[in-house]
Amino acid sequence: MQTFLKTIGALNDETRLSILRFIDINGAVCVCDIESAFGMIQSRISRHLKILKEAGFLRVERKGRWAYYSIRSPLDKFRQDILKEVSYLEMVVPEFEGSCTP
Repeated sequence: MQTFLKTIGALNDETRLSILRFIDINGAVCVCDIESAFGMIQSRISRHLKILKEAGFLRVERKGRWAYYSIRSPLDKFRQDILKEVSYLEMVVPEFEGSCTP
């Protein structure tokens, strides 16, 4: 029950939905790429990413001082279905600029 509620709660924010879609479209992205694309400070982006990770959508891979987020794989059917539904939402997803230099 708690896992379900955590998953649903993570989706109750337009910014998190946009970040989730951004990562789904672009694959593994660095936190600084998300910062740049969304024009938000690192602490706010990190908070959203933490919530999405705890909800079971994301995985993080550290490369030196950089953290790269991607859609967790394998992803259970429930979360796959959610990602599919999110892809149908009318939302503006920022362009990937690839500003990070590892």
